[in-house]
Amino acid sequence: MRRILLILILCFSFSAYTQELNCNVVINAEQTGNANLPVFKTLQKQIREFVNNTQWTDREYTTKERVECSMYINITSYSSDVFSGTIQVQSSRPVYGSSYTTSVHNINDKDFTFRYLEFQNLVYNPNLFESNLISVIAFHVYMVLGIDADTFSPKGGSEYFNQAQVILNYSQGESTKGWKLSDGTQNRYALIDNMLSPTFEDYRTVMYQYHRNGLDLMSNDQKVAKSNVADAIISLESMNRVRPNSYILRTFFDAKADEIQDIFGSGPKVEITKLVSTLNKVAPMYSSQWRNIKY
Repeated sequence: MRRILLILILCFSFSAYTQELNCNVVINAEQTGNANLPVFKTLQKQIREFVNNTQWTDREYTTKERVECSMYINITSYSSDVFSGTIQVQSSRPVYGSSYTTSVHNINDKDFTFRYLEFQNLVYNPNLFESNLISVIAFHVYMVLGIDADTFSPKGGSEYFNQAQVILNYSQGESTKGWKLSDGTQNRYALIDNMLSPTFEDYRTVMYQYHRNGLDLMSNDQKVAKSNVADAIISLESMNRVRPNSYILRTFFDAKADEIQDIFGSGPKVEITKLVSTLNKVAPMYSSQWRNIKY
């Protein structure tokens, strides 16, 4: 009896804790003209297993705590073992007291070139470059983990952003694009540089205030929650004055524009004059949506 009880306890322990991510991986290879090749299905399966089965942190996550995310990989060209394309990474997190999930990260990485042989092992080494495929995937995993953690505690994602920086540093010696300052202003270099720069320190505070002091309070006091969301967004204006049209702000509104319109398009009235003014200054590309803000 004691032996059976021990087995049950061990089974429960293994089932109660799991890896950090629940990530859906999709590969679209239509632009190659050979979308039905088995290698693309194998690659999709291997990346999905790599992301979801690798232990990325030393934390214990329950099944309910797993971060929901997706990676949409668009392969535009393929020759032998060289693949080129883009990878769009999105993630979301639940809102307290509701069935609603909010988008917290949405980025399209346009510099994704890598070598891959069908069925090759995908193994992540935290301190050593293995391949550009592994580096790019791992970098985005840590960005997802860091941004998610920042929404739950003030600057809670620092250790994950620091690991993304480590990956950037050891991948810069390779010839592939996206890892260097010279590669442009909207790439992996710019993303982690913005995230860890003192210039954008307020951004991470906004992520916490918007989610924990805003969305997570909606079920208790919608008016207070809306005011807190508005205040969080308004605080982005000072950062935008220092570095207008920054990459990190573009990713924020790519993830949040629809939600902001919905929050302030109905419900209890709050002061929106300064909010709308700020939105039009920091995210003018979404001005058509800001015109729908009325409450």
